[in-house]
Amino acid sequence: MSLANLVQLIAERASPGVVLVVGATGSVAAGKSTLCAALKTALEPALRVEVVSTDGFLLPNAVLTERGVLMRKGYPETYDVEGLAAVLHGVRAGPVTVPGYSHIIYDIDPALSREVAPPDVLIVEGLGLTPRPPGLDLLVYIDADEADLEDWFTARFMAFWRAAETDPTSFYARFRTMTAPEAEAFARSMVWRQMNLPNLREHIIKARDEADIVVRKRADHSLMLAGDTSPS
Repeated sequence: MSLANLVQLIAERASPGVVLVVGATGSVAAGKSTLCAALKTALEPALRVEVVSTDGFLLPNAVLTERGVLMRKGYPETYDVEGLAAVLHGVRAGPVTVPGYSHIIYDIDPALSREVAPPDVLIVEGLGLTPRPPGLDLLVYIDADEADLEDWFTARFMAFWRAAETDPTSFYARFRTMTAPEAEAFARSMVWRQMNLPNLREHIIKARDEADIVVRKRADHSLMLAGDTSPS
């Protein structure tokens, strides 16, 4: 499946003036944000498209810490489920306020909050869509091999780690005492295998069975329909 195929499948379901809510989920580091940004570009200007991340509906770190679940960030219990549902319902009637999340400070950032007027297509991307929330008209699941997901996650972690060298306000600055090999080992063994991988296997993967469209990503990030084993 090419990006054009996926765009066509979404466009066929969309009608100008009527809000179509599309959910896009998959593992941490599956490339959800990148794919959804590409979908927005491809669907416009024929349709008005907005992309909203479920990261903004994570509970603030202070709340997660109080509840003892900070180390489970991204698991179902760490999301403001009611807040997300209110946005999915409210955007059909008028503008809604969507909270924002910063991966640099690793927390909700009030400065990133924004108002979203009813679009033709609202793409809601991220975790927190398991179980499937009411209000989603179409759910897309992005699947990939676990080994590829681990590599992609580690690469992203290391990019934040390198950027933190000159940004002491970054959440990743606390890991700058590690050497690069130590930081990479930490990302793989502690963060991926003890946090993100269990979340994928226990929760996120369930959305694959509920999805209307399942696409698989190869190691080079190219797309294919689930079940397709062609090389390109």
